Amino acid sequence: MKAKLLALATFLSLLSTPAWAQMKGIQFEKYQLDNGLTVILHEDHTTPNVIVSVLYHVGSKNEKADRTGFAHFFEHLMFEGSDNIARGEFDKYISQAGGSNNAYTTQDRTYYYELFPSNQLELGLWLESERMLHAAVEEKGIETQREVVKEERRMRYDNQPYGTLVEEVFKRMYKEHPYSWTPIGSMEHLDAAQEEDYKNFYKDFYLPNNAVLTVTGDIKPAETKALIAKYFATIPKGMKPIYRPQITEPALQQEMRDTVYDQVQLPALVIAYRAPKQGSPDYYAVEMLSTLLSNGQSSRIYRSLVDEKQLAIQAGAFQFPLEDPGLMLTFGIANMGVDLTDMEKAIDAEITKVQQELISEKEFQKLRNQIENQMVSRNATIEGIAENLAIYETHFGDANLINTEIDRYLKVTREDIQRVAKEYFKPTSRLVLFWLPKGQ
Repeated sequence: MKAKLLALATFLSLLSTPAWAQMKGIQFEKYQLDNGLTVILHEDHTTPNVIVSVLYHVGSKNEKADRTGFAHFFEHLMFEGSDNIARGEFDKYISQAGGSNNAYTTQDRTYYYELFPSNQLELGLWLESERMLHAAVEEKGIETQREVVKEERRMRYDNQPYGTLVEEVFKRMYKEHPYSWTPIGSMEHLDAAQEEDYKNFYKDFYLPNNAVLTVTGDIKPAETKALIAKYFATIPKGMKPIYRPQITEPALQQEMRDTVYDQVQLPALVIAYRAPKQGSPDYYAVEMLSTLLSNGQSSRIYRSLVDEKQLAIQAGAFQFPLEDPGLMLTFGIANMGVDLTDMEKAIDAEITKVQQELISEKEFQKLRNQIENQMVSRNATIEGIAENLAIYETHFGDANLINTEIDRYLKVTREDIQRVAKEYFKPTSRLVLFWLPKGQ
């Protein structure tokens, strides 16, 4: 009987223990090749799969003001082939080996990864080394991918309801920093660029000393290191400084208000505030505030605007995690016949409430649990682990944040949340954007 009671007590204690406390630390090995390439290995034999990923420390903020869209364009161009891979064959190598792949570009980075059966590790390393050293940056591929990017622009932005919303917000909130344009960039700039412009971008940023190679999954470290040396050690490092903009965006001195007319049926409201850069102490407090306001149907903004007042069909808030100071957006898509000024007042009321009243201990504990569960979920797969190790190493120089960043969140107090709400969410330093149907 005692044994059964002890087992029950143990089970109940596990249920009440935060998810992070139940998770073992993620073990990894990090080293650097002579050419500056940072390598991170994580061994996990749970499944017979492996992730090969490369994160290049280049995003839209590294572009020239008259050549925007290059970082995102290269995300596409890097699948065109190389000196040793014929055009259109890159993806075929992957699919024929039973693998899959993807890539994305942000303001701060470009990330590529392949998922393979573990016996295809060498193929993945060869493909990424070809991308780094021998990519086909030539007119035929450039013209092909220009059309691909233009079609993406039309489908995802120009012809999508609210598709240019983030773009319109960023260009109003930043006047000097290159965050003023988003990764999709300008199609006119891509058309105006010559082949030499593209070749120079590749030479400037696709370098071993501007990249983190991460291999996670069913690997044998000694064999993996030998293969990495075989394919990457002889790639020459860049010999000139890598461009990183050192621009501080001036603080907003007064509220900005504007209206955009779009092919939408329902009006929308966006209120944007400047937010701290990712990794700074206040970033974590603002992220917890964002979660408080918008994570799920029980969050404050959703509950107020959608459930109680029925002003909106959707509402929330989110922070952009950026390397330089970013943005926090609150938004709502209005119910039919709702005046956007009523939505604005309702959102302002929720922010004022946080500024004037400490959140309850119960709500604070729920918030901490939500953050912990999110972080556990992010590291639940070898794909997530590979990406997060690369991001932490690239942007913070500390891959071990994959294990310790949760401590930064848990240091945030109720008073911190109230303080950042007062400090960053001032009505005199924000953008209020009305998004209205054309003809209204």
